[in-house]
Amino acid sequence: MSIVSLDNTITLALSVRDRHASAEWYEKTLGFKLRMHIDEAGWSELQTNTDGVTLGLGEQTEPQPGNSVPVFGVADIASARSALEEANVKFDGETETIDGMVSIATFYDPDGNALMLAQDLSS
Repeated sequence: MSIVSLDNTITLALSVRDRHASAEWYEKTLGFKLRMHIDEAGWSELQTNTDGVTLGLGEQTEPQPGNSVPVFGVADIASARSALEEANVKFDGETETIDGMVSIATFYDPDGNALMLAQDLSS
């Protein structure tokens, strides 16, 4: 049995220089559908052609190509984080919340690969 229960969704987060231009490219080139632009957070999100899989675009001045971060949906981020911390999983800073949108927390696998938990607050 796993330590936490994950939703049946995943977001693959990429760092990009211009998320509006990148979103347009993913729409035109791969047929993804824009879900949202959150300008104050420097974030855009597109629905891929695969059920439950979205692509997140985080805007950065110097993006790091090849550094994709899987973002796993959870129903209760506080309890999921607590359970992982009890299992000695290392987190990067505090859980961040964008009111009415999402709470996120970055953690690492044993090899130092970044992963994230996300609780949808929009409903």
